[in-house]
Amino acid sequence: MAMRTGNEPVTARSPLRLRFWLSLWGLLWATAGAVLFSLVGRAGWAAACAALVLLTAADMAVVVRHIHQGPHYQPGPDVPPYEPPHAR
Repeated sequence: MAMRTGNEPVTARSPLRLRFWLSLWGLLWATAGAVLFSLVGRAGWAAACAALVLLTAADMAVVVRHIHQGPHYQPGPDVPPYEPPHAR
């Protein structure tokens, strides 16, 4: 287990906006797939794409919720590193 150096909160970044745009991209493709597969009579593929639409929409809702929550408290570099666990 690595010891905390104290600079993680300064350098840590969350990829929520990237995850949002990737979810949107997946939502568009899965919706297009569901529509097109249903038009050509491929019910199984249309159902699979529809399930992906639901999964992607749920992920997007979680991402948007986390983005709207804003940044959370993280200790700054003035907080000392965690002590490594002692062997027993």
